[in-house]
Amino acid sequence: MKILGIGNAIVDVICKVNEKFISDNNLTKGTMKLIFDENEFKNLLSSLKIEKTISGGSVANSIVGLSQLGNDVGFIGKISDDDLGNKYEEGLKKENVDYFYTKKKEVLPTGTCLILITPDSERTMCTFLGTAGQINENDIDTDAIKKSKMIFLEGYLWDEGDPKKAFDKAIINSNKVAMSLSDQFCVDRHKTHFLDLVKNKLDITFANEGEMMSLIEAKNFSDVIKFAKEIKKHLIVTRGEKGAVSILNNEVEEIGIKKNLTILDLTGAGDLFAAGYLHGYLNNLSQHECLEKGTEMSSKIIQQIGARL
Repeated sequence: MKILGIGNAIVDVICKVNEKFISDNNLTKGTMKLIFDENEFKNLLSSLKIEKTISGGSVANSIVGLSQLGNDVGFIGKISDDDLGNKYEEGLKKENVDYFYTKKKEVLPTGTCLILITPDSERTMCTFLGTAGQINENDIDTDAIKKSKMIFLEGYLWDEGDPKKAFDKAIINSNKVAMSLSDQFCVDRHKTHFLDLVKNKLDITFANEGEMMSLIEAKNFSDVIKFAKEIKKHLIVTRGEKGAVSILNNEVEEIGIKKNLTILDLTGAGDLFAAGYLHGYLNNLSQHECLEKGTEMSSKIIQQIGARL
């Protein structure tokens, strides 16, 4: 197997909202809010019209993208034996993703992410992790990890307690590790731990400019370049309108964005960018070719609703 993803197994529930809904519910546009109370989550959802329901989760989206590009892939994520859990598993199998998890009836339901799309195509997420957030070291299939060229982790998954133990077990048994920092709030919550991961445990790190700047408390983007060269690790940073940058040792490659796209929904742009880049990396393409493949995939996804092609 070329790559095994380990992440939150989340069912995406996509809804269109106006700006007022975001402000009325005290949400910060363009970010992800964790909701710990199932009733609070249900109340939020009750006033909305659902556009689409689809299997999601950041790393799972990337893994599906890699499968669609012809790579042999797998995924580990915790679900419950309930209706959404069944749909989730079916969704992965339809996309030729090997699912290394045997579900059972859990106390908490399968995780759900409410994706709120405003008229400017920005997406704001409210996530009830459910049983996905209860992943532990017993859920990690060591044999599957050892047989994979690389594992791909998400910052969303990292949390103190059982998820951290699962994370550590995966890294210890892996051949190579890539990770996405996932979200600015994730970085701010776990800054010390993430910095240690990026410097000492990860082979490849994906982040957007805001996440990376926050992580190292940079004043400008040249600080990010300098940091990457100093730690001698592979960093890939997406920069919105400015495109993306790949830094490996002293080599810095840049790429611009594709122009004149009809943008419908930015959900999954980073996930599919990572899929394209990792596809290139796993198939021995150059850094620039990897950036091109990442940009191609992210350009496709933002022209449709949802995070899967």
